[in-house]
Amino acid sequence: MDEQINMIKTGIEGLDDLIGGGIPFANQVVLAGGPGAGKTLLSFEILYRNAKMGNKGIYFSLEESEGKLVSNLKSTFSQFTDVDDLIKKKIIIVEGRQISAELSNRPSETEHEFGNIVSQMESMIFKESAKLIIVDSSAILSLLVQTPLMYRRLMLALSSNFRRLGVTTILIVESNNLERSKVEFKPEYFIFDGIIMMYQNGKQEKRTTGIEVIKMRGAKHSFYTAPYEITSSGIKISPITDQI
Repeated sequence: MDEQINMIKTGIEGLDDLIGGGIPFANQVVLAGGPGAGKTLLSFEILYRNAKMGNKGIYFSLEESEGKLVSNLKSTFSQFTDVDDLIKKKIIIVEGRQISAELSNRPSETEHEFGNIVSQMESMIFKESAKLIIVDSSAILSLLVQTPLMYRRLMLALSSNFRRLGVTTILIVESNNLERSKVEFKPEYFIFDGIIMMYQNGKQEKRTTGIEVIKMRGAKHSFYTAPYEITSSGIKISPITDQI
């Protein structure tokens, strides 16, 4: 990817409209939502769409193995028939590590392990010359830190280091509240350059979905909450109806 490009398009038409054309280059972005909102699917599709444009990306999964993650994604996005080929060509790189399972055997972790994980990420980013990074998820990283203050400091360092490397990063953040009216802001929301929220509103049998850009430094984004649905050919976001 040419470093002179100042926007990285997500490749998802409705999402690029919401952002104002794409994610500003080297922005660090939070993608937040509750369980089942589609955070992993959306972030992987952004990686996939960029790979189709020839832009190399890395998906760092801290909760699942590479095989399980890719299998689940291909099962949902069944029309993404060239995923294996893109992975084989290393345009998409999936790095899986089940840290959650490791923690059960090592309950007294410290921020030293946090630093090791980030260092490994940085080494791979540099080695592969990748410019688009997905980190899934912050929940695992938070388990490695003993105090909220130290977690905030380490997340500041992570964001700063990734920005220094010139990568655009999407950090997946779990939200305890599914609905827009009940969102609680976490430390990452203030540290990172952008926040994209995925909501599930209403009762289980009548739940509706919505996606909103809360902030995006360097972009004139929309404040519209757009409905979306997950299909075999990707996530479909309804066109915005307000002016950006």
